[in-house]
Amino acid sequence: MNNMKQNDEAELETLIIYSGDDIWKLLWLVFLLILFTSHAHADSGAAAHMETGINEIEMDKVKSGSLLFKSENSDHYWQALTLETDVQIDVTGMIARTTLRQKFKNNQTGWVEGVYVFPLPEDAAVDRLRMEIGDRIIEGEIKERSEAKRIYTEASNQGKKASLIEQERPNLFTNSVANIGPGETVMVEIEYQQTLRYDNGAFSLRFPMAITPRYIPGGVVVLEEQITQFSGSGWAIDTDQVGDASRITPPVLKEAEKGNPVRLTVTLNSGFSLQRIQSRYHPVITKDLEKNVTVVTLMNETEKTDRDFELVWWPELASAPKAALFTEKKEDAFYHLLMVLPPADVNEGGHIDREVIYVIDTSGSMSGISIQQARQALGLALTRLRPEDRFNVISFNSYTDKLFSHARMASPQNIRDAQHYVSSLEAEGGTEMGSALEAALLNQQESRAVRQVIFLTDGSVGNEAALFKLIKQHLGNSRLFTVGIGSAPNSHFMSKAAQFGRGTFTYISDLNEVQSKTAALFHKLETSVMTDLEATFDDPAAAMWPQRLPDLYQGESLLLTARTTLKDQEVVVTGQRKNHQWSNTLHLNNASNGSGIATLWARNKIASLMDRIRDGDKETEIKLQVIDVALRHHLVSKYTSLVAVDVTPSHANSEIVERKAVPVNLPKGQQHPKIFGRHAQTATPAQLQFLLGVLLLMLALWAWFKRKPA
Repeated sequence: MNNMKQNDEAELETLIIYSGDDIWKLLWLVFLLILFTSHAHADSGAAAHMETGINEIEMDKVKSGSLLFKSENSDHYWQALTLETDVQIDVTGMIARTTLRQKFKNNQTGWVEGVYVFPLPEDAAVDRLRMEIGDRIIEGEIKERSEAKRIYTEASNQGKKASLIEQERPNLFTNSVANIGPGETVMVEIEYQQTLRYDNGAFSLRFPMAITPRYIPGGVVVLEEQITQFSGSGWAIDTDQVGDASRITPPVLKEAEKGNPVRLTVTLNSGFSLQRIQSRYHPVITKDLEKNVTVVTLMNETEKTDRDFELVWWPELASAPKAALFTEKKEDAFYHLLMVLPPADVNEGGHIDREVIYVIDTSGSMSGISIQQARQALGLALTRLRPEDRFNVISFNSYTDKLFSHARMASPQNIRDAQHYVSSLEAEGGTEMGSALEAALLNQQESRAVRQVIFLTDGSVGNEAALFKLIKQHLGNSRLFTVGIGSAPNSHFMSKAAQFGRGTFTYISDLNEVQSKTAALFHKLETSVMTDLEATFDDPAAAMWPQRLPDLYQGESLLLTARTTLKDQEVVVTGQRKNHQWSNTLHLNNASNGSGIATLWARNKIASLMDRIRDGDKETEIKLQVIDVALRHHLVSKYTSLVAVDVTPSHANSEIVERKAVPVNLPKGQQHPKIFGRHAQTATPAQLQFLLGVLLLMLALWAWFKRKPA
């Protein structure tokens, strides 16, 4: 074993060989201990349940998100911790400010700590935390992550109520709430803001409501005399490729057990007349309050959190913006938000020589509706190929498979072969995305053709950072376009992979929108790109984020934030399309007043700094810069957290507090057995730890048999 220490190889002696009968006797003893322990654990759990006097409920009577324990001798359950969420989104101009109220209720007779892993938009700037206990409100403070964790743990151990907000990924956060008393409710309020997306003449806002279970690659890390176990409360074990796997894999309810109800309201103050408003996936009610102000509410009082909410609105044609400017003064600086829409390609009828590589995810998380969406989208994409185009199709799950050994001409027969190949694909297995990306990006041939990689996936992986690094290393002359499939795709992976791949991203979350969204995407791919974009300010001290502006495809807008010392100045935006120079001059003194722009600027700076780590900058140096920005602007980041502590202890230190992870819903259309297997309901962290312990015990027995004489 690699963790056994041998002080002197010269002292090795002949190993004692024990008989097989002796070994099997001891292994039989271990098996009996396992059987007895498991049975005793189940009996004690049932007995404890009976002693609490908590009422049992049937599954179809559950009306809120719950941590449920099944009764031993019936099909009834009892609730440990329930969660309800209220969402208020206020949209003003290009900025959305969201207030999230999470209500935790302890239905047990003992004290509990609630742990809830929840999704947010990938560009969310989380800057406020409040904890409500009765009529008391405790404001959260921003601290370095380790310090915030220490404060929270100390408060928890002292019997004080506390809340801790940590970032696991830019679109995934954890809320821990300590010392929720028997029958008690604790309200935690979180605020964040984001910018809207403007594409093809429409504004859109996406609020994630579900988490697609992530595939965790890699092996368990074995350290000196211990095994890396669980840093969080999830179902996965931390691995050498995903060191925080247990923090990003919350327990998942089966399809029939869905809960975690949400109430949602959007107040839309667009500032211009609207042509129409559409909620893509949830029925809503709209009500006009005053000029250019509309309130949008869910038609049902609450909705299950099993698919993302997306709201889209189109301005009247005469009101469609070509540019938008907003400015906020904070302390001695001016913060600006700029949205610029370059002109359309006037010669878009021209043909672009292309080599198109289609990559389709066929892993277990793509089962159900998702694989249908992906097959249909890819089938439509194949019909848009021209005879002079070259193409190939790559599918992947636990393994990667190519239709052709190399890209071929888009002849009628080759397209028929591809259509047949795609129609036969089924979803099962793991999500080994790295090998598929390598197959798509490596071995590029010298050609004048534009090489486009179309990646259809739900992005349900835990090793995003390694995949981003792979894309940056092997992109070459290719451009990567991600298509987020399913009701809750991993938006962080989709947007960042497209950013590093110099492409763009889109979402297809319903079978009814496959045709329209596929057509819109491929219209972009078939037209020229606005490249070499730059923004120049009069102020030499201007700090713009992102510093490296992305390429823009047909119908897309440029969005950037900047800090200047002067308000009255100009900014010149330039770019190139088909070797033609384009420029636009904007006067910042004409900007509208805005709020929260400094926060967005800081969020963009943090995101850009984190990207530098993938460019090879030292993480230790980047970490210090991120902490400085995050503390100044009160932002949650990878290295900073919000913590709120009630100064009054709720119970004595001697009280036992159980840690309860709030389970999340499986996204709509996904199939539990395809992702977790038929017996996934038994794969809880405690049981996995127990099995690991048994495995280590058996290894220890083996080592004991093989040890040298004392």
